[in-house]
Amino acid sequence: MPTLLIIESSPRGEQSMSRGLTKIFVDRWKSKNPDGRVIERDLMKTSLPFVTMPWLGAYFTPAEQHSPEMKEILRLSDQLVAEVLAADHIAIGTPVYNYNIPAVLKAYVDHIVRKGKTLGVSGEGLVQGKRATILMASGGLYKEGTPIHDRDIATNYLRLILKVIGIEDVTVVAGGNAKAVDMGQKTRTEFLQSFSHEIDQAASR
Repeated sequence: MPTLLIIESSPRGEQSMSRGLTKIFVDRWKSKNPDGRVIERDLMKTSLPFVTMPWLGAYFTPAEQHSPEMKEILRLSDQLVAEVLAADHIAIGTPVYNYNIPAVLKAYVDHIVRKGKTLGVSGEGLVQGKRATILMASGGLYKEGTPIHDRDIATNYLRLILKVIGIEDVTVVAGGNAKAVDMGQKTRTEFLQSFSHEIDQAASR
C-alpha cells in the first residue's frame, strides 16, 4: 500500500495558496492510488519547538543512554522521523517568505535530519527509494530565466535538505506570482488551476 506524507507549513488556512496546491495534489494522488494511505502533518498545529540545548544534549547522547527526560524531549522528533520513513512519496506545501521557507518548516527540518535515523554517521542519506514533491507558492517569479532567479533560496534549500537525507527524486511545482490573487488580478481558483497540469504530472509519478 503506497503511503503519501503531506507536510503543510502555511499559516493562512483556507486562504493559503500552497495549501490549495497541496489539496489538488492529494486529490490527484488519491485518484491514482485508490488503495493508498495519506499521512497529514500540519506544522501550524504541531506546536513544533525550536532546537534547544536540552534537545541537542539528547540528540548527541546514544539512544541506549537516554534518560526518561531525553526520550520525552525527542518524542515528537522521533514521531516526525517515523512519518518520513513510512512514506513512499513526501509532498511539502510551503509559501515563500523573504525568499526562503517559513520558520516552522525550518524547525521541522531540524527535527527530521537525525544522525542514525535519516542521516548516517558519515553523512550519507538513509532515506532511500522515496520521491518528493515541493508545492510552493510565492509572490514573485523565481523560475530559471526570470530576473530574480538567483533569489530562489527556498527551492534550492529544500532540494539540498532532501538530498542530504537521501531523496534525490524531487519535483517542484513553483506557484509563482501568487500576489496576483491578493491584488485582485486573478481569483484564487484561477491561480490554482493554472498549475493543474504540473500537479497532475507530479502526482502520477
